[in-house]
Amino acid sequence: METGRKQRQHHHFVLVHGAFHGAWCWYKVATALSSAGHRVTALDMAACGARPGRAEEVPSFEEYSQPLLDAEKAVLVGHSFGGQCLALAMERYPDRVSVAVFVSAAMPAAGKPMNLVFQQVLHEQRPADFYMDCKIETSGDPEHPVETLRFGPRFLEQRMYQLSPPEDLTLAMAALRPSRRFRNDATMMDGAVLTAERYGAARRVCVVAEEDASWSAEFQRRMASWNPGTEVRGLQGADHMPMLSKPRELSELLMEVADKYS
Repeated sequence: METGRKQRQHHHFVLVHGAFHGAWCWYKVATALSSAGHRVTALDMAACGARPGRAEEVPSFEEYSQPLLDAEKAVLVGHSFGGQCLALAMERYPDRVSVAVFVSAAMPAAGKPMNLVFQQVLHEQRPADFYMDCKIETSGDPEHPVETLRFGPRFLEQRMYQLSPPEDLTLAMAALRPSRRFRNDATMMDGAVLTAERYGAARRVCVVAEEDASWSAEFQRRMASWNPGTEVRGLQGADHMPMLSKPRELSELLMEVADKYS
């Protein structure tokens, strides 16, 4: 019998965390999506979350991203640094991407090096002590040291989780791991890696965290403008961790986007 109510479709969502985090940071959104009948795969990138290994042992950005490159067709959702992983997957396997959703995420431009995002964000107006108590650590061969970054508690509290529940900040402080940024990685530096024909042709949505204190809402929109055809959606009251500060709103938005682009 026709009830006049539209039946929501079921989708497969693949959730990709940002640097230093793991699949654990999606626990609220993953629960909401699965409770609505969707299939959800929250990934741990190499040496992240519960995956074994250390950050300094991951030799390349491509190996870091391999868990996503192995995924089947789905709605891809990437947060922060996870946007770079999405971009590589969109280029390699565009037929596996129903739609890519960048949640306060790095969104590189086709025909430009992926690490250009980090070069551009350095031009943002930020205080001199922006990184506060974060620590850079080096290991390995002194001639070719491997650099990892560790977030500090003050940085997390004021730059990333300032609108998230305090228990989620406590969880982050216990679960975060050091991470590489792969700034000098060959894949990151090669302007020919992302092409307009493959990466540029995939459907994508940029979800702007309007109260993000890590990088501004204006910069998030600027990244979207590098990619013609990107749909931009704002999320009010969201800090850099929308999956924790606005989980219900983000979950509803993801389901709406999935239905629209399926």
